[in-house]
Amino acid sequence: MNVAALFAWVLTVFGGLILLMIWIIEYDREFQTTVATRLPVPVISGHALLGLVGLAIWFVYILVDQDRLAWVSIAILAVVAILGLTMAARWLGVYRRFAKPGPSLAGKKTVPPERNFPLPVVVGHGLLAIVTIVLVVMTTLGSS
Repeated sequence: MNVAALFAWVLTVFGGLILLMIWIIEYDREFQTTVATRLPVPVISGHALLGLVGLAIWFVYILVDQDRLAWVSIAILAVVAILGLTMAARWLGVYRRFAKPGPSLAGKKTVPPERNFPLPVVVGHGLLAIVTIVLVVMTTLGSS
């Protein structure tokens, strides 16, 4: 089951990296005075960095089979999940408040960068995160 958790975690990170790249591409300090992002840079950075660090620790856990590493992975996942839920709540407000950006004759509408996130990618990332957490916790509790 630890390999299934690893696979789910890799897919979750992949989906998160897609969202991060969209946010980076759309984030423009020049437009931040008109329509600011609702996702603080430290929260996004911490979420992504901790997700990758946790994945690396889980991979090492699979290689060396030390329960301590699995518990560290769970602790990291807890922080990543809290940051992710925070961002999801803020993103949902942006998603509902701002119209979907698109071509316009009057000019480009300015929307927060996270409004450009594709809904299926956001939902898929969240569902994969839940699967990852469940698999990691079940594997860790089963090996203890």
